[in-house]
Amino acid sequence: MEYVEFKRRVGILIGIDLSNYKSQQMDRRINSFMSIWGVTNYDQYYDLLNRDSKVLNDFINKLTINVSEFFRNAERFEELQQQILPELLKRQMNVRIWSAGCSDGSEPYSIAIIVKELRAEQHVQIIASDIDRQIIQRAKEGLYAPNEVKSLPRELLEKYFSLEPASNKYRLADSIKELVNFRIQNLLTDAFETNLDLIVCRNVVIYFTEEAKNDLYNRFIRSLRPGGYILVGGTEPILQYRQFGLEHVMSSFYQKPFGVK
Repeated sequence: MEYVEFKRRVGILIGIDLSNYKSQQMDRRINSFMSIWGVTNYDQYYDLLNRDSKVLNDFINKLTINVSEFFRNAERFEELQQQILPELLKRQMNVRIWSAGCSDGSEPYSIAIIVKELRAEQHVQIIASDIDRQIIQRAKEGLYAPNEVKSLPRELLEKYFSLEPASNKYRLADSIKELVNFRIQNLLTDAFETNLDLIVCRNVVIYFTEEAKNDLYNRFIRSLRPGGYILVGGTEPILQYRQFGLEHVMSSFYQKPFGVK
């Protein structure tokens, strides 16, 4: 089996179009996965993926890069708490936020903690989505290792988490978990919510092709209300933001201008 045909078949198997990912990174990762499982050609690897659910789940987990932590890049969350969310809350009674590619839930839960600290939980809806069904299940559980909460201020860790001695993991309070609505979603194919005020998509599109990335940004913009914001990762700025009709308001934050539908 040729490599192009392998990617096509695996894409059908897992429901992800692998052609939307940058070839260099994708090729390197796939060959690394093959080495781990001791297979030497694409036919063998496809057969293994097709018959062994453990191997298939491992492939999906590593492909979708589920690495996250609470308050990752703390400066952005400070700006969210001190500027962006207060502005949105002043503007309207109901603020809708989407964490796109939410991984293990630490990102949307970080936002939920900020919302709780602002005492705005009655006025904010948080949606969180990821393509990986297993990671969404883990997010709903709300159990985290010490390294995943290392960036949390001590007072917030003590206020919203309880340490479980048996596992040496931190369990998130139900009062925060209930603020986030999780769902399975493929960013490249599934329909998006509309009338959103903030879309947070960090460390997701860095592996996408330029075509897939541009299509995603255009769909994000259509999903935002006028005056809404997009927050991206520090290593993936929207370089051509003016071509998308966006304004760059501060590091990693872009705004859809008022008056634009």
